[in-house]
Amino acid sequence: MPRKLIALLAIGTGATVANLYYAQPLLSVIASQFGVSDGTAGLLVTVSQVFYGLGIVFLAPLSDLVDRRKLVATLLAISCVALVAAAAAPQFAVLALAIGIASATSVVAQILVPFASTVAPEGERGHVVGLVMGGLLTGILLARTFSGLVAGATSWRVVFAIAAVAMAVLALALWRAMPVRRTATSLRYGELLGSVGALIRREPVLRRRMAYGACGMGSFSLVWTTLSFLLSDPPFEFGEAEIGLFGLAGLVGALTAMRMGRLHDRGHNRIATGAVLAAVLVSWPILILGQHSVVAILVGLALLDFGVQGQNVLSQGAIYALGRATTGRVTTAYVTANFSGGAIGSAAGAIAWSAGGWGAVCGVGLAFAGIAMLLWLTEPRQRARRTRRSGRRHPAAVTALRRSAT
Repeated sequence: MPRKLIALLAIGTGATVANLYYAQPLLSVIASQFGVSDGTAGLLVTVSQVFYGLGIVFLAPLSDLVDRRKLVATLLAISCVALVAAAAAPQFAVLALAIGIASATSVVAQILVPFASTVAPEGERGHVVGLVMGGLLTGILLARTFSGLVAGATSWRVVFAIAAVAMAVLALALWRAMPVRRTATSLRYGELLGSVGALIRREPVLRRRMAYGACGMGSFSLVWTTLSFLLSDPPFEFGEAEIGLFGLAGLVGALTAMRMGRLHDRGHNRIATGAVLAAVLVSWPILILGQHSVVAILVGLALLDFGVQGQNVLSQGAIYALGRATTGRVTTAYVTANFSGGAIGSAAGAIAWSAGGWGAVCGVGLAFAGIAMLLWLTEPRQRARRTRRSGRRHPAAVTALRRSAT
């Protein structure tokens, strides 16, 4: 697999998923310009998550049905137009709709990740997915820093205009670089969508990983939705540029999480999953101290993002091992759960902030993390041990059968 293609896929996932997060450090200034409350402005995050989830449900499965090269180029073109509309939006409702459409078509990020898994060598799938996911995670976190710095120097509208140009350039680059590949299934579109539910019912690994992802993204969206409110109020009173820089703290943790792909390839997925879920759990008691401490916020964000994104890398490695022909559909199931959790988390964040401030937000986050940890503790381990033992005996059994046949 050419390194240039891996790099382009990583850049592509990061640039497209960033469209969901540009608005987060700008919520206060957007609320002020359109004359809406902070809570109403915070719903922009919910809109982006909900529309992205719809894109995952209705668009991502198409990657198993049609040529991914054409699908990616078409979605990026639509995303470009929507971002232009966001940059020129005259009303809050228009801005919300434009961000929603751009978010739905930014599902390209979740088409490129399974594409990478299908072309990666078998023994390096986790590593390659980890690298491409590293680009995705970098895009999520640097989107806030980029957005805050550009808005602080110019205007929040310029952020969306630049994003539109990036989508146009990316569409051309991926069109030239991605190979034309045969479709993985002969199912019709309706049957394809229905088969997602069948996969969820059939694969317990997929169901459990969906639950981990939903709790993780709920925590992630919760903190990043409300962080701009905390940092713009006393005692901090930071501006958009300073708030955007906090994304760098999460970037440290997210890039560290890229190494989780190697642990998956070496057969340590379950233990590594427990470690990253524990990191998320520990991050919330640290974050609650952030009401009066920037250091606590930075440490908590780094730990939270390491845990959430490490879990994503490990979970995608696990579900892509279920089969190359279903990568688009298991991605649909997993990421739908992720962003359903994200939408719940961002909405819960806005409600918790209005009801009890940062302390209430951290309480909700601790609940998300606790649920995920309880699920991991109840994960069956006997089956995994039997599988490993049978896996060690399997070569001998094959040898015995061959001898008897001769």
